[in-house]
Amino acid sequence: MAPRFNFLLHAFLCLALATTSFSLSPKFYDNLCPQALPAIKRIVEAAGCDGSLLLDSTSAFETEKNARGNFNSVRGFEVVDQIKAEVDRVCGRPVVSCADILAVAARDSVLALGGPTWKVRLGRRDSTTASRALADSVLPSASMDLPALISNFKNQGLNTRDLVALSGGHTVGLSQCVIFRNRIYNATNIDPTFAKERRVTCPRTGGNTNLAPFDPTPARFDTAYFKNLVKERGLLTSDQALFSGGSTDKLVETYSKNSDAFWVDFGKSMIKMGNIKPLTGNQGQIRVNCRKVNMYSCQEFSLFCC
Repeated sequence: MAPRFNFLLHAFLCLALATTSFSLSPKFYDNLCPQALPAIKRIVEAAGCDGSLLLDSTSAFETEKNARGNFNSVRGFEVVDQIKAEVDRVCGRPVVSCADILAVAARDSVLALGGPTWKVRLGRRDSTTASRALADSVLPSASMDLPALISNFKNQGLNTRDLVALSGGHTVGLSQCVIFRNRIYNATNIDPTFAKERRVTCPRTGGNTNLAPFDPTPARFDTAYFKNLVKERGLLTSDQALFSGGSTDKLVETYSKNSDAFWVDFGKSMIKMGNIKPLTGNQGQIRVNCRKVNMYSCQEFSLFCC
């Protein structure tokens, strides 16, 4: 179940870093469809950033699913399909955006794995296009060092504390061998025993899609990720960069010892990130199918999705 939860969380991280701004509100659906959020929670529990990541490729654009950080990596699109179908059913029509579904599902996924909760601000609308090039240029790379990561997050209005807290999302899930191979064979700031363990399932050649967990408890939202970094057992170069003699070392140490501090900051940073240039008001649309842009106009269908 962890890979699906990991997808929901990381997909929201992607959409929020990649999207006029109107204010969002946790109460946006209270009158429009009060059954929406409970429906999302039910599907997330059963399964054990403008939603553009969900779109399949078309002749007009190449999907963000094929971006370097996402290709053959993000999984769980079928869970979003299930959530969308159930939410539209209980609401009687498409009134909840795929972007908002991701935002709520990310929160509910963290909670289901034993992590914190926070009030998700809602009212986003879905994009009508996607961009692999934008995703490649905006999303942080697994090979980035600390200055590059700080700069990347700063470009989105996020600070160093946001960087470390949100990176803690890697306490859930897995990564592919092709993403961490260079680190386990060439890095100097890595625990030798850990490198040897990872090499067993990630040879120098081949096995690109073999998976390894970010930390020893990939199905729990805890502080094991930060404990790993202190021991130089970070899986990705960008993970270990957070604890490698730089300005973020102290915060990593704090999170490794204090789960409450991590949880509080993670929730604040998720809210902050969710407010990065959302499509609202008359912008975008409410997709009927999260994988496809609506191909009709408001005049053709009297739905609240245009």
